[in-house]
Amino acid sequence: MENKGIIFNIEHSSFVDGPGLRTTVFFKGCNLRCAWCHNPESQSFERELLVYREKCISCGKCMEKCKNGFENCNLCGKCALYCPADARRIKGREYTSDEIMDEILSDAPFYKSSDGGVTFSGGECMLQIDFLCELLEKCKENDINTAVDTAGYVQYGRFEKILPYTDLFLYDIKCFDSEKHKKYTGVGNELILENLKKLLASGTRVWVRIPIIPGVNDTADEMRDIKSFFDENGYPEKIELLPYHTMGEHKYSALGREAHVFSVPSEEKMKELKSVFGV
Repeated sequence: MENKGIIFNIEHSSFVDGPGLRTTVFFKGCNLRCAWCHNPESQSFERELLVYREKCISCGKCMEKCKNGFENCNLCGKCALYCPADARRIKGREYTSDEIMDEILSDAPFYKSSDGGVTFSGGECMLQIDFLCELLEKCKENDINTAVDTAGYVQYGRFEKILPYTDLFLYDIKCFDSEKHKKYTGVGNELILENLKKLLASGTRVWVRIPIIPGVNDTADEMRDIKSFFDENGYPEKIELLPYHTMGEHKYSALGREAHVFSVPSEEKMKELKSVFGV
């Protein structure tokens, strides 16, 4: 029986999720709760309705099309479908692997010209490991470059399952101190760092990505701790420092939640932190 997965977005023509031009498939569901998460709709495994009240033009189309009159919403999506202002969006849809592959293969001509491919992201895509593995196998059958974007908070057996079909891992390090990591993400980082050690030792391609969050991990000492980890366990192919941005904050109010607001790091601060790694 073909596996199915819950996906909240498929982005075409991405240049930020690995090498070349890529199709990025965003899996829904995550076992971290990063305070700076810019995709809060990725956290729950359930379908969700986002309501952007600032876009609403009070036309009444959503109410007119809703069979329940907004009572006992079953997330049928008709309010979003008929909203002319795009003020209502349903996030989360169940796909078969063949449906996802149709999306991926439609972009295949662009992969070859740019050395690109497909990236499976999230949420945490490795929480839907059987579906992920099926997709990776099908990509390999079609000679498509694959990348897995992960926070690494899963048992290493899941990595072993997909290693034969994964060309590149995009691996997050959020905070090096475990207590701080738990404060801002909800979990400690011992398992994450142990998995990274094993991945680096396996010889597979790894790019480490560090989100820079002012007031959380934006110090040279923090970066030196991470560098010391690499000195001891081996270096990834690439280290990327990613500045915090505010583009996801409006999604929290659309979900009826309150966002944690951080400042954006300055260019000078980013240069200082990058210099620790010589990048």
